[in-house]
Amino acid sequence: MKVLVTGATGFVGRHLVPALSEAGHEVVALVRDRTQYVTPEGVEVVEGDLFDAETLEGAMDGVEAAYYLVHSMRAGGDFESRDRLAARNFVAAATAEGVQRVIYLGGLGEERDRLSPHLRSRREVEHLLHSGSFSVTTLRAAIIIGDGSASFEMIRQLATRLPVMVTPQWVETECQPIAIDDVVGYLVGVLDHPETAGETYEIGGPEVLTYREILQRVGAHIKQSPTIVPVPVLTPRLSSYWIGLVTDVETSVARPLIEGLKNPVVVHDERIRDIVPLELTPFDDAVAAALGGEPIEPISIETQTGV
Repeated sequence: MKVLVTGATGFVGRHLVPALSEAGHEVVALVRDRTQYVTPEGVEVVEGDLFDAETLEGAMDGVEAAYYLVHSMRAGGDFESRDRLAARNFVAAATAEGVQRVIYLGGLGEERDRLSPHLRSRREVEHLLHSGSFSVTTLRAAIIIGDGSASFEMIRQLATRLPVMVTPQWVETECQPIAIDDVVGYLVGVLDHPETAGETYEIGGPEVLTYREILQRVGAHIKQSPTIVPVPVLTPRLSSYWIGLVTDVETSVARPLIEGLKNPVVVHDERIRDIVPLELTPFDDAVAAALGGEPIEPISIETQTGV
């Protein structure tokens, strides 16, 4: 099958493109500047900018399925409008070229929980994609564990640099992180199952953890035991500025991510497990792989909690 990947230079796209090629698909990577892209063997590259509709003309010629992996957090405060523009341009181009299927990687979170701007934007993009003439398969995930993930990098740096953290109450929010290899496994897998067209699935790893537990488990891998002190007066917005001071993560990225930590992101619908059966990567194995080290035994959270 001829498959287009948008966001090919991003964290997930860099893993997905070679995986699709290895699975036997004819892969086209959509990039803004081909000179800045290290092209995997056997992959076709086309230039196009989803924020400029004219550049997309002909980019999807002959494409049967397309992956939508684009977001605009690094653009700053206007990321919602940019996400909206990119999605609309993509829908128009894919519809004009006769693309049959689109696979979208969105975010977990219940709309009744008053989603953060970042998660709300991901959900809006999902709705916009459904306005096209193609069928959409949506996979919703929480934090993706892997080298290059902005969320994981923020957690790693916090666990490395701060032996004591004063945090908002979001440290007790539940999350179901998933390894990048498992995300790619699901993304590739649904393409071979036409019954997933038009459906939405939730994907997650084998453990549900609070952000406190995630920080402490990551800390154990880097020989740190951060003490975490939650306080009610530190809002997610204020903590995003604090994270900007103590990590290298850009404020434009940290702020929407942090504001999203108030929303529980846990899988409630496990239908995908029967359709694409994967042996899910344990959290500590995923962290070890992201850090380039060996897996460790899971720590006992009871002995590591702060005051």
